[in-house]
Amino acid sequence: MKLSVCLLLVTLALCCYQANAEFCPALVSELLDFFFISEPLFKLSLAKFDAPPEAVAAKLGVKRCTDQMSLQKRSLIAEVLVKILKKCSV
Repeated sequence: MKLSVCLLLVTLALCCYQANAEFCPALVSELLDFFFISEPLFKLSLAKFDAPPEAVAAKLGVKRCTDQMSLQKRSLIAEVLVKILKKCSV
């Protein structure tokens, strides 16, 4: 539950900040990839951001945690995040 709240708050901060009226399509893709693709594929998708190895390792650590959640729970969280993104882009 705590992880879901953190993800929700980060998404709200990124999407609904007043100076950024539109969200980046890469954000949506990255969020959905985070919940639904395998770790090796997700690591490849992170390569496009050219993040430091420590950041990638930290992100993969969180992904390992969320991968332990049932697919149904991950789907619900992703659905809420997409709704937030849609609402922020209006």
